[in-house]
Amino acid sequence: MNHVYFVRHGQTVWNVENKICGATDIELTELGHQQAVETGRKILEAGIQADEILYSPLSRAKETARHISEITGIPMREEPRLKEQNFGKWESTARDGAEFQEAKKEFCCRYEGGESMLFLAQRIYNLLDDIRAEAGTKTYILVAHNGIARVVHSYFNEMTNEEYAAHGVKNCAVIKYEFK
Repeated sequence: MNHVYFVRHGQTVWNVENKICGATDIELTELGHQQAVETGRKILEAGIQADEILYSPLSRAKETARHISEITGIPMREEPRLKEQNFGKWESTARDGAEFQEAKKEFCCRYEGGESMLFLAQRIYNLLDDIRAEAGTKTYILVAHNGIARVVHSYFNEMTNEEYAAHGVKNCAVIKYEFK
């Protein structure tokens, strides 16, 4: 049975300010760097074995992956498909804003210049299908974003639209998913 690990990047300034980061390249805070270092230590202490860390091209994920790689010795490689969803006009607005929460229910909506949930799901599902096709040959740690976490979780689990919209993971959480 093959598996994959998912890690959300460390804390950013916009996480603290309750703003939607999306495809905007926002740096880690000092705490975010510390979280990434601690996650690397936890992965090492837990004996998690992986062949490679695949990370989003956005700096918050790249820096998180770098810290984990330096501590664990696991090589890292950028994977463009792991980039966070572009939320168009909603980027830098309040994450819990009523209008945004309503807009998230529309999976075909491109958020006036952004990317629809359907396009996001296509690229993440394609990536996971590619990883699955390597079944038994490689194990990856994916370092990405909360929006990507939702899609990854939906790939492995049945979810309602409401569960999908509400799903999220904490900064630097490590989650293991099994391919069946």
